Amino acid sequence: MHMSTQKTNLPLPKDGLAGLKENFSSDAASGFIVFLLALPLSLGIAKASDFPPIMGLVTAIIGGIVVSMFMGSRLSIKGPAAGLIVIVAGAVAEFGGGETGWHLALGAMAVAGVVQVLFGVFKMGKLMDFFPLSAVHGMLAAIGLIIIGKQIPVLLAVNPAMTKGKEPLELFASIPEFFQHLDPRATVIGLISFSIMMGWPYIKNTTIKKIPAPLVVLAVAIPAELWMDFQTTEPAYALVHIGNLLDNIKFNADFAGISQTGIFIKFVIMFALVGSLESLLTVKAMDMLDPFKRKSDANKDLIATGIGNTLVAFLGGLPMISEVARSSANIANGAKTRWANFFHGFFILAFVLLASHLIELIPNTALAAMLITVGIKLTHPKEFIHTLEKGKEQLLIFIVTILFTLGVDLLVGIAAGILTEILVNLFNGKPLSAIFKAPTEVSFTNDSYLVEISDAAVFTNYLGIKRKLESIPTGFPVTIDLSKTHLVDHSVMENFEHFKNDYESDGIGKVDIVGLDSHKALSAHKAGARKKIKN
Repeated sequence: MHMSTQKTNLPLPKDGLAGLKENFSSDAASGFIVFLLALPLSLGIAKASDFPPIMGLVTAIIGGIVVSMFMGSRLSIKGPAAGLIVIVAGAVAEFGGGETGWHLALGAMAVAGVVQVLFGVFKMGKLMDFFPLSAVHGMLAAIGLIIIGKQIPVLLAVNPAMTKGKEPLELFASIPEFFQHLDPRATVIGLISFSIMMGWPYIKNTTIKKIPAPLVVLAVAIPAELWMDFQTTEPAYALVHIGNLLDNIKFNADFAGISQTGIFIKFVIMFALVGSLESLLTVKAMDMLDPFKRKSDANKDLIATGIGNTLVAFLGGLPMISEVARSSANIANGAKTRWANFFHGFFILAFVLLASHLIELIPNTALAAMLITVGIKLTHPKEFIHTLEKGKEQLLIFIVTILFTLGVDLLVGIAAGILTEILVNLFNGKPLSAIFKAPTEVSFTNDSYLVEISDAAVFTNYLGIKRKLESIPTGFPVTIDLSKTHLVDHSVMENFEHFKNDYESDGIGKVDIVGLDSHKALSAHKAGARKKIKN
């Protein structure tokens, strides 16, 4: 078996304590900037999830200080995620709401953390390839819409009693009513905060741009709130309340929810599945951004995240994932090793212990503005356009996933997306026999590998193909021949591109994808699905 090392012109940073010493200044500086970004977002995500706000910070502290020690990725930041707001708030509501709902939701989260660990132990990181990409993007876009729907009333500072128990579609229908009951003073702060968040990417000055937008929001919102004297003139729900960290840290999980078997199992699956999916997608994306071109160990990272989630759930915190915005900021600010994640957690802990009174000066409308910006990013019209470019059938899968997620829940949304893709593939000529199995032959002649795939290469049978591709040692010419397939779907075309990029990263190996001359492309996109033309 040929082994190859990733070729990059840069010397690889050391790991462990030697790495701390070598990269102290760059990792501490990046960790500090990420802390400034993570602090308000962690509070906002906790609040939106119907958890005590301080629990968002507990997740970020443990995700940073503890999980960084044994995580499988070097540059990802672990913490609470906007993408899980919908599931967490759903769990709290279905388990009875309020304090009781929170404690019972924690029980399901702790079990989901153990399931995540098992995913990693049994090397199920690759299972994520089973999900069609358009369904995954549809799920994220639906989450974005739900976040926007939930945060608009918070931005307008309406009484929380008005939104209680409303489903996503009901929230959108109630927006005119929310506008009638808005609080003008608090809304002004919310709208200014929102304008800063949306306008910040358009700033040209590179020095100013380095300041995280949430920090600018806090620098404007807190003085504005003090000037308007929110403490005495506004209702209690206008400001963040966190209390003392040490008073809140205790054994908070309650496993009595197991008696509600259906609800309990549903949320364990949702936390474990969506959390793992989002985490793995982020780790994959960060590997592409890593200047040193290091490959993360996805299974090891799942184990670390699962341990972190179980620990956090016992203490009362939100579920954590590898979070994409904070991880991207970490790389952009020059982080070299996992110590940057450690420092981000350390600075949050220090701030909560030494300056928690400052946190209680943050208006909730400012946090809502940050979260709405996250929601807009997830569900941006560009997402619809990009999906359409990959093919009309991909847009159909994307929209079906969104509609079922909004109308029912996340799990049903993902299932509907998967089912739509299977039906689309059958319509496009995929043999029934190829739903879960694609005949794949690998042969080695003249110092090169030939991979011949028959019937169909689609997302439901890609795991078998992937297993065969991963068994090929690095550093050889590889030809993937698709001439015997009736159909190659978009997810597989995209995965072949990923395989090609990874395999060629050592500068020795080469991958050619051939045999598509007799196939019709279902869109102009280079990773669009391909269907065989009947002779």
